[in-house]
Amino acid sequence: MDLILASTSPRRIELMEAMGLDFQTVNPRINEREIVGPDPEVTCMARAEAKALSVAAKRPDATIIAADTVVVLDGRILDKASSDKEVRSMLKRLSGKEHLVITAIALCMPGFKDANVLTDKAQVTFRELTEEEVEWYVGTGEGVGKAGGYAAQGNGGMLIALMDGDRETVIGLSTSMIKRMLED
Repeated sequence: MDLILASTSPRRIELMEAMGLDFQTVNPRINEREIVGPDPEVTCMARAEAKALSVAAKRPDATIIAADTVVVLDGRILDKASSDKEVRSMLKRLSGKEHLVITAIALCMPGFKDANVLTDKAQVTFRELTEEEVEWYVGTGEGVGKAGGYAAQGNGGMLIALMDGDRETVIGLSTSMIKRMLED
């Protein structure tokens, strides 16, 4: 079975490799910010599905796995930070607060024109961050390109006071959910 991860994210690739799966990676080349649903969970699911289906259209013979992760604060999605300025702004908004992280996994089997999509959620609480901590983290460059402007698997883990849920969900790819979906 040809297995394709519809992502070029280094953290998602590492998690798939840790599962011992033989897979290829393909960039789904979609604009996530153009996909907006009625609420954050539906948006996350729609983005994961769009990634899977865009790759499945080119490789209908393969099994496609795609994922999307959103950070939700006060009911609103904090998309991927595109600059240091956005990372700084997001960290200041998240400082001392609880937020929700949703990861959706989409699985498209060979020959299918739709995908099975599941979500997992985790509650994350940030410590109260000082200006120095915010500037230090911005200076790492790690938050650019990350949902909410931080990477829990890297230096961003030091910003977290409490995590209630699967750490891999916060990182962006729940291997236990993938295993369950592939077995089904």
